[in-house]
Amino acid sequence: MVTQDTEKQKTIQKEVSLNGIGLHTANKVNIKFKPADVNCGINFIRTDLPDQPKIKASIDNLLAPSRSPRRTSVGHGNIEVQTIEHLMAALAGIGIDNINIEIDNNEIPGLDGSSLGFFEVLNKAGIKQQEKDKNYFAIRDPIFVEEDGASIVALPENKFRISYTLSYEHPMLKSGYLEVSMDPELFKEEIASARTFCLENEAAGLQNQGMGQGANYENTLVVGKEGVIKNTLRFDDEFTRHKILDLLGDLYLLGSPIKGHIIALRSGHSLNLKMVKKLIQQRQRYIAGGVGIIDATGYQFSSGEGLGIEEIKKILPHRDPFLFVDRVLHLEEGKRATGLKNLSKDDYFFKGHFPGRPVMPGVLIIEALAQVGGIMMLSPEENRGKLAFFMAANNIKFRKTVLPGDQLILDVTAGKIRSKTGQVHAKALVEGKVVAEADLMFALVES
Repeated sequence: MVTQDTEKQKTIQKEVSLNGIGLHTANKVNIKFKPADVNCGINFIRTDLPDQPKIKASIDNLLAPSRSPRRTSVGHGNIEVQTIEHLMAALAGIGIDNINIEIDNNEIPGLDGSSLGFFEVLNKAGIKQQEKDKNYFAIRDPIFVEEDGASIVALPENKFRISYTLSYEHPMLKSGYLEVSMDPELFKEEIASARTFCLENEAAGLQNQGMGQGANYENTLVVGKEGVIKNTLRFDDEFTRHKILDLLGDLYLLGSPIKGHIIALRSGHSLNLKMVKKLIQQRQRYIAGGVGIIDATGYQFSSGEGLGIEEIKKILPHRDPFLFVDRVLHLEEGKRATGLKNLSKDDYFFKGHFPGRPVMPGVLIIEALAQVGGIMMLSPEENRGKLAFFMAANNIKFRKTVLPGDQLILDVTAGKIRSKTGQVHAKALVEGKVVAEADLMFALVES
């Protein structure tokens, strides 16, 4: 179980409003924020339409990218609210769970191209703590999504953290990396004011396709060969920060704040929303299995969330330099275990194994899998204090090389387990792709 102080749901204390034009439609729009009851979520209300239809901010109401490209939009039928991501990021950054948003046109105002205006007006309204506990979603098992050379990994963690790597084939958009542990103060100071951007050579084409009709040099950073045109950066890495802002807003369509580590490489709205769908599928599997969402204490796992290095050492007799598990992310005693090994260029085996182009020796990948298998087999109370001797490895397959800087996920599932022997199927993954797998056999003996 996650151990964290209980937090309450939040809404705003009073009504506030703002206005502007849409970044893509250039439509003039007025927007009002109103308090909402507990467990209501985030709702858009189109006050310009008959019966004032309500659209909940959820993945169920997500519009297809072909209908609303390069932005995140929700709707049903012909009713829609476009470009909600910067506002959603502000709501996530502040931690607002319940709010009604009245809007008299089809697109959220673009303001200065960031979340700052939304953040400021919502804080002006005052934040009200409500009587119900927050409903967190704690990531239980690793998830990986990718498309067109971009990828996102979601890993279990007791707090919410985002790591983002920016990579464009453009001289002014060099590779950048930023990692943030999200909280309201950090969001205000480091993320909220980062503005949207596009490349100069694509701007005209986008507008010819009907996008960016409300964009200008003041609300969009236009990046040319020599730098940003008619504007200046607020941060040296403002582009990376804005990508984190977009990701944060898209993830809030999950309907719950997250406990987990999100690692993104070159992701945009399309891939962000694929991750949201995967997270929802995982949540549905937990609910179907009787686990479900509980309050701010997170998920109640069947056996335990995981083990740190000191707990691992209480189970395994291995020590450096022959301990190949940094952490156990998830453990079901006697059934399944998922471990993690972070690989550094300073690891001793890289220095002697193809030193000109270092790769992790395959036999050490199998050893790492065996150690996670040993942890799983020795975790039940009746096996504590025993030793798990590695007896045999069958059906070994090495599919990809493992390099310095990789994060190795070690997933082991129990096969036949008897009092003195056990079999497991083991897979090692990097960025969601299997790099090695094998069937392993152990003997359990008294220490």
